[in-house]
Amino acid sequence: MKILVLNSGSSSIKFKLYDVDQADDQFHALCEGQADRIGIAGATITRQCTGCCDKEKQFIDLPTHKHAIDEILKLLTESDRGVLKSLEELGGVGHRVVHGGEDFTGSVVIDREVIKAIERNSMLAPLHNPPNLMGIKAMSSLLPDMPQVAVFDTAVHQSMPKKAYMYALPRAQYKEYKIRKYGFHGTSHGYVANKAAKELGKDLKDLKLITCHLGNGGSLAAFMGGVSVDTSMGFTPLDGIIMGTRSGTLDPYVPLHIMESQELTPAQVSTMLNKQGGLLAISGKSDMRDNVESAAAGDADCQMAIEMFCYSIQKYIGSYAAAMNGVDCVVFTAGVGENNPMLRAKILENFTFLGLELDAEKNSANETLITTPDSKVTALKIHTNEELVIALDTYTLIK
Repeated sequence: MKILVLNSGSSSIKFKLYDVDQADDQFHALCEGQADRIGIAGATITRQCTGCCDKEKQFIDLPTHKHAIDEILKLLTESDRGVLKSLEELGGVGHRVVHGGEDFTGSVVIDREVIKAIERNSMLAPLHNPPNLMGIKAMSSLLPDMPQVAVFDTAVHQSMPKKAYMYALPRAQYKEYKIRKYGFHGTSHGYVANKAAKELGKDLKDLKLITCHLGNGGSLAAFMGGVSVDTSMGFTPLDGIIMGTRSGTLDPYVPLHIMESQELTPAQVSTMLNKQGGLLAISGKSDMRDNVESAAAGDADCQMAIEMFCYSIQKYIGSYAAAMNGVDCVVFTAGVGENNPMLRAKILENFTFLGLELDAEKNSANETLITTPDSKVTALKIHTNEELVIALDTYTLIK
């Protein structure tokens, strides 16, 4: 069976095709790529298939998401370079959907009611859910009988207790407007938590884990009893640690003060916090790789950006260790978490009081286990694979 994974954005669609060996449920990636600048001049589609070293890129007119998905399907079934003989080989399509609100605690097969719920929750993720729905509806139009599955970023965190997800606001704000903590990156957090348990040879239910998804966007999650009990992102992905262009946690009155004192609109302040904040605001560089390189060359602003970034993460690790009355393992994942030993070392240097002893050589070599054998708290570096999780959930629900 072949499973296609789609991640639809406002002007782009990422795709990845998996072949599932149904004898042993093994997943093999066949092809991946991205349609860019949908509805904009200069649209392109890139793809790279297993066994082919070169990434292919072509300029093509993509006026709508439906056109983009149609072109993706044509690429996958090309007679000379395609990886599907025909679309009949395709068993199902899995979609990343950012916000499931309180409607979904797991992945679901898409039907009319699911689409209505995703539309309802679009008010909570106006930049993400509508394009996610465009991908779903475009696929339904092109292949109306194809089973489709929605995998939600928020679902993993629906296990949080009320004391963790409620805000101290008038009750109507939650009851009528659904204002509460939801959390995001759930697909990644859930995946690496389970991988960490396997790496340690233990049941996830018996572990207290802190997972650190550190990329251009970033969040932490605390797992206890096998489920997420808290996470750093809140009502929106703006809350929590310092990110590439997002400010992270602020005094709640700061945006109001900026609007009042500088006569800015809510939209302008939203742009400031989401697109002009974070590392970009501190150093002028949103990419952590650029900050690390310039910091090493003596750039004081980039050095400060790294200090503030690591400190914001240390505070969440410390608070989650307290909330769970201990921690067995800290897990690093995503682009920054997986690829920067220096930052991992800097973040973990404050946790020797917990008995966490970093193995400098293993960390520098980017090994999976990066703490010493006698360390009381383990630290791991695990590669996340959100597309694989979507493919797994899709296959499980439709097989």
